[in-house]
Amino acid sequence: ARFYSDEDFARLQQILLLKYLGFSLDEKQIKRAGLDYWKDVKLKLWDSLEELMDNYKSSNFYFATTKTKQKYTDVNYNIDDFVVFGPESKGVPEKILEENSRTCITIPMLPIGRSLNLSNSAAIILYESLRQNDFNMKEM
Repeated sequence: ARFYSDEDFARLQQILLLKYLGFSLDEKQIKRAGLDYWKDVKLKLWDSLEELMDNYKSSNFYFATTKTKQKYTDVNYNIDDFVVFGPESKGVPEKILEENSRTCITIPMLPIGRSLNLSNSAAIILYESLRQNDFNMKEM
């Protein structure tokens, strides 16, 4: 997720997704999900994380996970940074977390055995990054 993912910023937003999504982007599914702003989304599908990272070498990549101690608020975000989220069911693959351990971030939660859902997690981290950048939202 690039730091543009809230429907309030539909004209600014750019969503970068890795293939093998686990969900459908066909028109019927988008309408069913109520994404009436989808026509304004700048969508780019990438074949792999490596390809995405190679195309944005000057950006920082952070990896959202429950398997680190570094809080999402401990990071100084730049407006061109990325946060990578894995599937809600299993998160970012372990191998990727191990290879990027210094840029893994977490949202502190109560130890009740459940995590926040993906959209809430993305919104929390998005707004922290926007707050740190004085809500400076440039058009991509």
